[in-house]
Amino acid sequence: MPLVQVTLAAGRSPDQIRELISEVHDAVVRSTGTDPARVRVLVHELPPTHWAAGGITLAERDVPSTADTASTTEE
Repeated sequence: MPLVQVTLAAGRSPDQIRELISEVHDAVVRSTGTDPARVRVLVHELPPTHWAAGGITLAERDVPSTADTASTTEE
């Protein structure tokens, strides 16, 4: 029984998550020939404060820095 786990940052609509599940499910069935009823797909959503790369969280990365704000207001 294939089990696929997808982890992504929170913020997508229920329709987007449902589409992701459907597409992943179909890809597993196509590529492995597994009975569709036996495929499991789990989606884990994490808040941007709980996901980091290079020591910077997604929440921190998405906040405009003071320098960015200053250059925008000076233009």
